[in-house]
Amino acid sequence: MLQSPPNDLDSFWMPFTDNRYFKANPRMLASASGMYYATPEGRQVLDGTAGLWCVNAGHGRASITAAIREQAGKLDFAPTFQLGHPLAFQVAARVGNLMPADVDRVFFANSGSEAVDTALKIALAYHRATGQGTRTRLIGRERGYHGTGFGGISVGGIVSNRRVFGPGLPGTDHLPHTHDLARNAFSHGQPEHGADLADALENLVALHGAETIAAVIVEPMAGSTGVLPPPKGYLERLRAICDRHGILLIFDEVITAFGRLGAATAAERFGVVPDIITLAKGITNAAVPMGAVACKRAVYDAVTGAQGEAAGIELFHGYTYSAHPLACAAALATMDLYRDEALFARAAGLEAQWEAAIHDLAGEPHVIDIRNLGLVAGIELAPRPGAPGARAQALFRTLFDQGLLVRATGDIIALSPPLIIEPDQIDTIATMLRAALRQLA
Repeated sequence: MLQSPPNDLDSFWMPFTDNRYFKANPRMLASASGMYYATPEGRQVLDGTAGLWCVNAGHGRASITAAIREQAGKLDFAPTFQLGHPLAFQVAARVGNLMPADVDRVFFANSGSEAVDTALKIALAYHRATGQGTRTRLIGRERGYHGTGFGGISVGGIVSNRRVFGPGLPGTDHLPHTHDLARNAFSHGQPEHGADLADALENLVALHGAETIAAVIVEPMAGSTGVLPPPKGYLERLRAICDRHGILLIFDEVITAFGRLGAATAAERFGVVPDIITLAKGITNAAVPMGAVACKRAVYDAVTGAQGEAAGIELFHGYTYSAHPLACAAALATMDLYRDEALFARAAGLEAQWEAAIHDLAGEPHVIDIRNLGLVAGIELAPRPGAPGARAQALFRTLFDQGLLVRATGDIIALSPPLIIEPDQIDTIATMLRAALRQLA
């Protein structure tokens, strides 16, 4: 007879976690509703991070739960290799309708990491299909985060995510990051300085040759590295350079899509249309894992040979759980909530109060920069001598114990609350941050 193992903390190897510290000092979540988590002891914790940038419509939404439950009883799984199920096509159409015009051909994955690797492969396949098979080089950016697949860490630029795992994909290169503390500290929204940093792509073209470069991938607003809004004019300049040299532009919108910046996508907010957009997180309100890649029709048509005779499988790529029925049900219910509650517009309407409340923390102990865009903020702290990251980690733990969930990344506190946040809860977050900063001074 099989015996159930004891319910201890040893077996779970936790991701992106100091496992030894956590298992000696566990902080656990047991339930969630609306804007709050609850610990096993019943203590309420205000969610200042939408989980991990993903629970945009708030926790425990009954319509999403009901949709998942109903779908599980109707069709629990269906393969999408040479077969289909209706919800997959419905979700693709709904997602495509939210994307910029013409970026409406949607390939499904199961996470942001998978979406990125899928986008990179689509870019390579596109150039091969258009007779430009020498275009195999992929360009990322310093401090970029594109998930944890080998493709994502190769174009990514966060050193800790790369150093243990070898050289990654051959031929990748990186643009400089856009963080300029000397000139842009305490910017409200997009920084004034730094559009010229996009010109570094011209240097890479000169170094490698345009005929070798397939795609450039950037987060329109870098999130996991500590909230870096794009300088004014930067994305427009990058788009123009890519157009000039026939390079595909990929926006990694795993964080920024589905209302985080007060619009369906960052592409919409900034008025810059990439060739490919990666999606995840808010697509299902994080209720069921799902990722997606939205492509321009020209990219899809080239790879699938839409103008010619069908010749079998066009892209040898996919996942067992692509367009999983439960994920599709969750996605449809989530997009209904976004529409019915006008959550993207709601986020836009709260941005000014959010910006004012967060920037009011300037001058508090150890705060050396504050950055914001949409319902996102980054508060950069001066590092402790000889212990980078320790101050932000201490603040994260203190705030959690006091009833507020934030995210610590390096010496930066990142905030990205659910779009259902109320004005008084914005004030509560700022008040709790102020008190904790003074407590740790």
